Amino acid sequence: MLPLTLIIGNKNYSSWSLRPWLAMHQIAVPFTEIRLPLDTPEFHAQIEHYSPSRRVPALRQGDWVIWESLAICEYVAELFPDRPWYPADPQVRAIARAVSHEMHAGFAKLRTHMPMDVRSRYPGKGRAPGVQADIDRITSLWRECRSTYGSEGEFLFGGFGIADAMYAPVVQHFLAG
Repeated sequence: MLPLTLIIGNKNYSSWSLRPWLAMHQIAVPFTEIRLPLDTPEFHAQIEHYSPSRRVPALRQGDWVIWESLAICEYVAELFPDRPWYPADPQVRAIARAVSHEMHAGFAKLRTHMPMDVRSRYPGKGRAPGVQADIDRITSLWRECRSTYGSEGEFLFGGFGIADAMYAPVVQHFLAG
């Protein structure tokens, strides 16, 4: 297999970069990391060499590239099917995928008004209309996953998987805002 190279932005601010990095790191997939400084002339000069969308993250394998967080996670899961990316039970795996995809496609109010910022805190700021509904849905999902599927470990579905990587940055959204 050709080596994997994950191109990311700053892990303090780029939640989308953090998701596949965390999944691959936590599940012990060998990869090389290239970090580009976001919002700099260097980023804009280099990103076109790594990603057709001109965004991070991107995963390169030889001359081939995939440029979206959840697609990266699922591709790497296919490369390493012996690792615990999703629960083994097909029905529980479908729920874990739905939970992961809901994070990927949803919660726009939270992401817009409470961006991830590992280094700073802005208590109360970002509580715009719709944000609390996103927070309520996320915390409800977490409680349901833990109580229904998480008894075998510390994570949403027991052991660490893609769903956990998708939601891990949300904790920082909550802390920053």
